[in-house]
Amino acid sequence: MLKSFWFWTLIVFIAMQFFSLDIPAKLPIKKDEELQTSSEVMNILKRSCYDCHSSEVKAPWYYKVAPISWFTQVHVKNARTVVNFSKWNSYSKEKQYKVLDKIPKSLLIRMPMPIYTYMHKNTILTKKEKKIVSKWAKELKEEIK
Repeated sequence: MLKSFWFWTLIVFIAMQFFSLDIPAKLPIKKDEELQTSSEVMNILKRSCYDCHSSEVKAPWYYKVAPISWFTQVHVKNARTVVNFSKWNSYSKEKQYKVLDKIPKSLLIRMPMPIYTYMHKNTILTKKEKKIVSKWAKELKEEIK
């Protein structure tokens, strides 16, 4: 009975691999659309935000393994909808303002997502880094106003 369970579990797992969402990790990037800011802020964003909020996702091994890939790829697609820093300069000032307005609260409440930081410890932001990014967002928001 136990052998039968594992056999069918393996069959289902293999079958799932044929159902891919094919949300690409890498998208074409136009250099003039990318966010331009201080190296301090960019280093923080690239380390902790770009794997979901850019066109340069570093796809880990599980990005192509169902069912984990389904969750991961949908998350990346949704995250890019909220903000894609690789397309920052293509956004209207209104959209930039809205994104910048939400960044400080997002950093306090949910970003980067705990499920992501569990697997990627280096993406956890320190209090100092959160303050740096929040200050940057507030200052840029004021410039756009």
